[in-house]
Amino acid sequence: MNQVQELKAHFAEQVYPDQLGNYSRRKLAQLAAQHGTPTVIIDQDIITRQYQNLIKALPQVKMRYAIKALPHPEVVKHLAQLGCGFDLATAGEIELLRSLSLDAADTIHTHPIKKDSEIRHAIEFGCQYFVVDNSHELDKFIAYKDQVELLIRVNFRNQDAVVDLSRKFGCELTKLPALVAQAKSLGINIVGLSFHVGSQVPAPYAHVEAIEQCLDVFANMPEVNWKILDIGGGFPIEYTGPGPVIEDFCAPINAALQAVGSEVEVLAEPGRYIAGPSAIQLLSVVGMAQRGARTWYYLDDGVYGVLSGQMFDHAKYPIAPLKSHDMTQGLMPSVLAGPTCDSIDVIDDDIVLPPLEIGDIFVVTQVGAYSLASATEFNLYPKANALWLSGQKELMAGN
Repeated sequence: MNQVQELKAHFAEQVYPDQLGNYSRRKLAQLAAQHGTPTVIIDQDIITRQYQNLIKALPQVKMRYAIKALPHPEVVKHLAQLGCGFDLATAGEIELLRSLSLDAADTIHTHPIKKDSEIRHAIEFGCQYFVVDNSHELDKFIAYKDQVELLIRVNFRNQDAVVDLSRKFGCELTKLPALVAQAKSLGINIVGLSFHVGSQVPAPYAHVEAIEQCLDVFANMPEVNWKILDIGGGFPIEYTGPGPVIEDFCAPINAALQAVGSEVEVLAEPGRYIAGPSAIQLLSVVGMAQRGARTWYYLDDGVYGVLSGQMFDHAKYPIAPLKSHDMTQGLMPSVLAGPTCDSIDVIDDDIVLPPLEIGDIFVVTQVGAYSLASATEFNLYPKANALWLSGQKELMAGN
């Protein structure tokens, strides 16, 4: 058996899925022809669906969308219209809200480490609630103690999360009393706790444990006027494998939140769950080569562009040719590579595909979160077009 036959045998049991859902192949092909590639399509209806699913699954929680996941103006504007608030972390995100004539109501500034100029900029915008996680950051608010109320971010490590966000931020529980005492001595008002147990969390039990420990802090420090508990994000979505149903994922979280007193407002910072499923990308094959036993297809975007989430976010996106093929026959071991002059720019080196041609279109799904947001212009390739599909259903099958 030669190398090609061995690779075919290796992939023989793989099923190549149709990832297009209800989108019309013909309409997507027309869109690629009209706008060129690479192009990202963001679907308003999916943003709406994801947001509504989450508020239904967590009825006790007020949402503050993490703008960093997908800072597209139409996404932010639409979520504001739906009643969602915002998790701010930078001056740029504040300026995005300002450009959309949105104010600081229902916002929280969650970056634990800030320049003094960033604090002043946020206060000038109208931010009231800020997050800190250490004594040095607390000192920065001495001059603004009459204008702000602070939450302390607590460190809860979660090695099961795809991205462990407590590695970089968070106050250890053992250091929390000293930080609260320092704030009191400085006349700074502490009103809540926040945590983030990681991004793309496979199970809700880290959330539950963190909630329970925060409630223990509330009970053991009754001298503090606890008003806010921010449970962060981490709500998972489906990429190349099945993801949990959001109602099932949130059920244990809801149960833990039943112990929260009515005087405490519960916030969450969803980003990926709302944005991730909302976008698809159209790519073109711009070149091909036979290298050993594999056919290499070179696409016009890659891991330095929209698919940057493969590098920065540990994501693996579903990708498939737009053209219909008999996916049970003629499959060949292949590689998908991006366009840049860098060998790191490989999308998938372990994929089976039917024979394709230069000019064929690929569709990548689930690319809404941490994709456009982290895309670069490395090699001076321009970033992908971003189109907003405003609920008109013009790309749906049958239209």
